[in-house]
Amino acid sequence: MFSLLIDLDAFSEPGLGLRWLSFNRFNLFSVHESDHGDQRPAGLRQWVDLQRRAAGLPCGGRVRMLTMPRVLGHGFNPLTVYFMDAPEGGLQAILYEVRNTFGERHWYLLPVPAVPSGDSDRSIGQAAGQPIVQRCAKRFHVSPFLPMAMDYRFAIQPPDAVRGALSIAVTVMDADRPTLSARFRATERPLSDGHLLRVALTHPVLTLKVVAGIHWEALKLWLKGIRLHPRPPAPAQPVSITPPESR
Repeated sequence: MFSLLIDLDAFSEPGLGLRWLSFNRFNLFSVHESDHGDQRPAGLRQWVDLQRRAAGLPCGGRVRMLTMPRVLGHGFNPLTVYFMDAPEGGLQAILYEVRNTFGERHWYLLPVPAVPSGDSDRSIGQAAGQPIVQRCAKRFHVSPFLPMAMDYRFAIQPPDAVRGALSIAVTVMDADRPTLSARFRATERPLSDGHLLRVALTHPVLTLKVVAGIHWEALKLWLKGIRLHPRPPAPAQPVSITPPESR
């Protein structure tokens, strides 16, 4: 699979000069603001900044979105990750946008604590050269095979921590015992028409394969007799904000 890492400010620009990628309009690959956030007319960047203010964080820093694009108009992102920088630079918080196959969405905003020493422009994980580890309670129904009383543990190697590499590991925890884990590892490539055509050939109908894979794995679990959990109502608050852990 492949994803795009895009600065949200690019949506306000005329374009990136690419033939095969467009913002908010049809193309071989496209990224639409209406697929993310709450579809407010002012745009996705303003919505993300509103969530930062709600978490008590200053706005003004760069925001980059890691997402799968629409392919020939079709898109589905189980997880979109926003890397939010502080105004003075350095990773400030991470926003996880989770979608389920029932057409619902929820967001988890987890601030990244600053280094307590003079390296205030870097996160603790980045300063130590280790992945940033975050944890929050599960608030949103995703899989009918998992109950709600669980936690998520994220281990993130952000885009700037290791040159040319990025990784995201998500572990679903049940009373401090791992129940499910998934990992995404990526190597950076320039965003160019040449690379876009290459992934169009090597990863055709990407988002359709993601949806098909989800349902195929669900069918195998169901055939094994795994218990199904009823779908609860969506959370009253669309964004769950987890305060930094005291250190």
